[in-house]
Amino acid sequence: MRSYDDITTLREALAIYRRSGKRIGLVPTMGNLHQGHLALVEKARATSDVVVTSIFVNPLQFGPSEDLDNYPRTLEADKAKLQAAGCDIVFTPTPQSMYPHGMGNQTLVKVSEVSEGLCGGSRPGHFDGVSTVVSMLFHIVQPDVACFGEKDYQQLAVIQRMVRDLHLPIEVIGVPTVREPSGLAMSSRNGYLSETERNTAAGLQRTLGEIRDALESGASIEENLSQGIENLRRQGFEPDYLELRAKDLSSVTENTREAVLLVAARLGSTRLIDNLSLTLPRN
Repeated sequence: MRSYDDITTLREALAIYRRSGKRIGLVPTMGNLHQGHLALVEKARATSDVVVTSIFVNPLQFGPSEDLDNYPRTLEADKAKLQAAGCDIVFTPTPQSMYPHGMGNQTLVKVSEVSEGLCGGSRPGHFDGVSTVVSMLFHIVQPDVACFGEKDYQQLAVIQRMVRDLHLPIEVIGVPTVREPSGLAMSSRNGYLSETERNTAAGLQRTLGEIRDALESGASIEENLSQGIENLRRQGFEPDYLELRAKDLSSVTENTREAVLLVAARLGSTRLIDNLSLTLPRN
């Protein structure tokens, strides 16, 4: 596995693969890798000839009160995991190389509609930062395939819409959420949880499962979402949102069949997100 932190050098290396007709896969990450990230690498490995994983803690997607400075940085351990997973190239740019003119006047990529509400509502500007940095990585790497986790469902939807609207020749693949034995979705932020909080955190997925089962049986959407919020509060969560959306994140209508439950909630100081897909019955 080779490592690059310089954009020009990375482009030169990838140009050789591209000229020989190799299919390039990209896995964008912020490091502190776990099995969920490695599942993305494995999917990229299965769908491309050359796998590039980027590790970049992107300051543009962090709000003023968020944990940029404290975000875990475990580069050497991450590289060891990537090598074992079959990654070919790791790209580790610095904020100075990605934003050489500073972030104050940075050109932004804004994806309308799908980035609004949910996490976009409680984290203003977050998805502008995400779509901008992913757009930059797409232009630097020029991948044929890019893999993103379905745990970050709204993020995946934002990237898919950006690729569609900008006519980028990239196949965006959503990879199913990897979970701990308790059902808790794997996340870099799980490391902030105490042992007691970690046990409680598994209730997030269980609550979604209970609501899904009720809705697939034809129960009231409004009543079950309201009960779900109260259930989360009783368990010790501070819910940010619990919503049912169509799979494309538009509003659910009487004609919607394929839908997704999405939740964000704080447990102590840690913000957790999760989602479950479901099929609504016909009226």
